[in-house]
Amino acid sequence: MNTVKTYEELIRENEELSLRLEEATETITAIRTGQVDALVVNDESLGHQLYTLKTADQTYRVFIEKMNEGAVTLNEHGVILYSNSMFASMLEIPLSKVVGSTFKSFIPAEYQELFQVLFQNGWVQDTKMELAVRKRDGLVPCQLSVTTLQLDEGRSLSVIITDLTSQKDIENQLKANNKRLEEINSELEASNYDLQQFASVASHDLQEPLRKILIFSNMLKSRHDEDFPAESRIQLEKIVSASLRMRAMISDILNYSRLSTHFDNFEQVNLREVVMEILEDYEILLAEKKVEVAIGDLPEIQANRAQIKQVFQNLISNSIKFSKSDQTPLIEINPQPSTQQATPGSDEDPTCTILISDNGIGFDAAYQERIFSLFERLNTKDKYEGSGIGLAITKKIVDKHNGTIFADSVLGEGARFTIKLPMKQQVKANLNNRNSVSTRSNVHPA
Repeated sequence: MNTVKTYEELIRENEELSLRLEEATETITAIRTGQVDALVVNDESLGHQLYTLKTADQTYRVFIEKMNEGAVTLNEHGVILYSNSMFASMLEIPLSKVVGSTFKSFIPAEYQELFQVLFQNGWVQDTKMELAVRKRDGLVPCQLSVTTLQLDEGRSLSVIITDLTSQKDIENQLKANNKRLEEINSELEASNYDLQQFASVASHDLQEPLRKILIFSNMLKSRHDEDFPAESRIQLEKIVSASLRMRAMISDILNYSRLSTHFDNFEQVNLREVVMEILEDYEILLAEKKVEVAIGDLPEIQANRAQIKQVFQNLISNSIKFSKSDQTPLIEINPQPSTQQATPGSDEDPTCTILISDNGIGFDAAYQERIFSLFERLNTKDKYEGSGIGLAITKKIVDKHNGTIFADSVLGEGARFTIKLPMKQQVKANLNNRNSVSTRSNVHPA
């Protein structure tokens, strides 16, 4: 005969069930957080049984529960005896569905063989392996770190599960970025090659019509100079002057474009000898302008000899070009006393610092950065010759030598260029001592 429960009885039973559920939840929480060390369970057939938790001391259990990695304990059959909340969160399932399940039930089919190897080896020695576990709507890439534990009920296998999702995302992003950089580098190399080819072809193609302009202009000037009105002679001279500037500019552009290639031919270079060669080349010009040059004890460094010579040639040429008409030009080229030497055990490479200064017209300090820009001119082309590329070439060469160059000046009080260069280059250098040029005196006479 069915007994119909009253509303009050149902309310009372529901309250009792709620209390029992709350008590069970508190007990489980106490076990997982280490608040109890033993349990007494009333078994109908065996009576009261005492279950100790000696091996899971409170500090250890609290640590396991609070850690950011998943942590589980397996028996010899791979059944999960214990799991922290983080592992359940990784799987996106309740903790109650984790404990008591076999760990391999959360391993995708394609990783089952790897997990079996890990599980077997883990009983012998500490082992790590990357694979994946299955969550509700996908896979979680992770690293499993396994080690054995000796519990009261026997040996168990401790497994720490580290979520590698963020790491894998970063790795994939880095791979994508690296691939994109390789593509960009390939595109830049192809573009640079095309630009170099264009500069070379354009320079050669422009030279021919320019050469004809100069030839025919000079022919007109030499044959019919007396027949030309004064205005026509001035215009013809401007044609010749502009053509000469054009030729110099084409040559400078070609030289600038070539600096991007074949720049690994370094050798031992004596900077003093290089400067002396330049002074010999400029001997007539120096005598005409009565230029005085003072040279200090310049060091020997590893460099591309032809290119480093062009650096000093451009700077000396600039100092001559922008000298004052009412004052004897003076150019000083000296090493700075702070030249660094190699320190034993130091990773820093020794460097040298060279100062090239003059007493010329100088320039406004506001232009000290722009002065190295391509085609940058601070003075009128009618009064001072040049293409505006010389200092850009100078800076590019210094950069290629892993050095720096800095310009400072006060308008009307001369200019100073500071060059800092490594004594040795981080490339395979052709270290040939060059002794073909003899050492000269500190002052080159006008």
